[in-house]
Amino acid sequence: MTKNVELAEWVDQVSALTNPDQVHWCNGSVAEHDHLTELMLASGELINLNAQTHPNCYLHRSNPDDVARVEHLTFVCSTDSQDAGPNNNWMAPADAHAKVDPLFANCMQGRTLYVIPYLMGPYGSPFARAGVEITDSPYVVLNMRIMARIGERALHHIEAGNSFVKGLHSIGDLDPERRYIMHFPEELMIKSIGSGYGGNALLGKKCHALRIASSQARTEGWLAEHMLIVGIESPAGETHYVAAAFPSACGKTNLAMLVPPAEFEGWKVWTVGDDIAWMHLGEDGQLWAINPEAGFFGVAPGTSLKTNPNCMNALGRNAIYTNVAVNEEMQPWWEGIDGEKPAVLTDWQGRKHEPQVTGAAAHPNARFTVSASQCPSYSAEANSPKGVPISAIIFGGRRSTAAPLVFEAFDWEHGVFAGASMASETTAAATGAVGQVRRDPMAMKPFCGYNFGDYWAHWLSFGKKSEKLPKIFHVNWFRKDDDGKFMWPGFGDNMRALEWIINRCQGKGESVKTPIGLVPESNSLNIAGLDIDSGDMQALLSIDAKVWRQEIDEIEAYFDSIGERVPAELREQARKIKLALEQQLAA
Repeated sequence: MTKNVELAEWVDQVSALTNPDQVHWCNGSVAEHDHLTELMLASGELINLNAQTHPNCYLHRSNPDDVARVEHLTFVCSTDSQDAGPNNNWMAPADAHAKVDPLFANCMQGRTLYVIPYLMGPYGSPFARAGVEITDSPYVVLNMRIMARIGERALHHIEAGNSFVKGLHSIGDLDPERRYIMHFPEELMIKSIGSGYGGNALLGKKCHALRIASSQARTEGWLAEHMLIVGIESPAGETHYVAAAFPSACGKTNLAMLVPPAEFEGWKVWTVGDDIAWMHLGEDGQLWAINPEAGFFGVAPGTSLKTNPNCMNALGRNAIYTNVAVNEEMQPWWEGIDGEKPAVLTDWQGRKHEPQVTGAAAHPNARFTVSASQCPSYSAEANSPKGVPISAIIFGGRRSTAAPLVFEAFDWEHGVFAGASMASETTAAATGAVGQVRRDPMAMKPFCGYNFGDYWAHWLSFGKKSEKLPKIFHVNWFRKDDDGKFMWPGFGDNMRALEWIINRCQGKGESVKTPIGLVPESNSLNIAGLDIDSGDMQALLSIDAKVWRQEIDEIEAYFDSIGERVPAELREQARKIKLALEQQLAA
């Protein structure tokens, strides 16, 4: 129970509505974890993995109709529809409550109602924010224990008088026709029903830490962003921290845990966070960032010792795997993992794997949940209450053409334009078609809790508050040649672009001015030991004026779709770039 009257009354109200068999207040203890694990093993919701090779690891299989975020069923419920903006599905708060509350009626009958007090951000941080998730899913409890700081200390934070986000979740009957994820930013409330998938059910993650927090951040003067945070330490022992935004499954986790190539002896990359950054302007004029999460909820397919050794070495113990395949030895397996494919596999739905009949063995959006502290590159500063100072902000997407390997924005305003206009090819992390190019500003399209025009204006406002803001860059690891092959090796070799970025932050590193930004001079990227010819390097850094002239037209059309709240500064940036491109084409 709790001494907080508001929280106690809310739990009572939800209990009366949902009619559970019992109510359990989570304390986050090992004993509680072990008890819930045993219950789920007995019910079949969890399956033991090989205890010798994967101690304390478990497999969970989702309903086949519940394997990803459902953006079309996700709503922002602000009083004014224009505050939600065209980038969100909107529903009036009263209508949203009226639609979803009947679905919660008696939905927990025969189940346990779990109350999960949690803290997003390090203990003792002035930037941490609290929440309470009510759920009927023990799977959610186990995952929230990894992903956030749950239990008594979080409850004490709330009882000390701090505000908290209320999150109500039920798996319901898993009917896609009765599935909704509702956000009420003005009420600091989330209601999610009909899904057990992490992004829809772990309400501390995307729902709180991005959609609700981005709205809070606008009001309070900070930024809640879909960004990794890494520290890049030079051989001299100097560390620069970088925040970077990528859409899901576009190499974000790999970059967050990057291992520098052999040619970068003495360089180290430290992982502060792999997915979300909360950034505040310090008294020193710098942006300081915390990672509000405590764990990784990563995409398994494609993860291997080759692509992400630090991640693989974080796995294998104390982890939950969701929708992966298993071999005969009950070890997790997915497409892209190391070694030869086993002759016999059980797929993510529990069937004998027959590629011609059942398709991929692991679901393309199969996941792992593991504590960030198990990562070999985990930063000692990850739990610093004040956060880390950000030297550079990087935007990136998955583009086969157009975007060069890396470019630097001319200034803060131009950098905000680069983030607002970025685009990426869709992935399996969201339902719908895969491979379509869509605008995904700051990688926040599915996560911004209010009108994109107001969001960009909020970003621009920081340019008037400080002269010590981070430099802004854009990267693209996914450019392809005429034969459709990737031109850049990616993974650890992305360190080569990061080194140039850090050099630029220190006033070093040569660049060439183009209409869209500053690209590296051909000899300013360290490509020692890299099997890539000069022609490909030139192509990777090239700017095709004709392609970009069309790109600007598409960006302007996208701004038009957002409407009148798009800041005039961004339209002026588009106009200036278009003029420079036309002058280049005319020359």
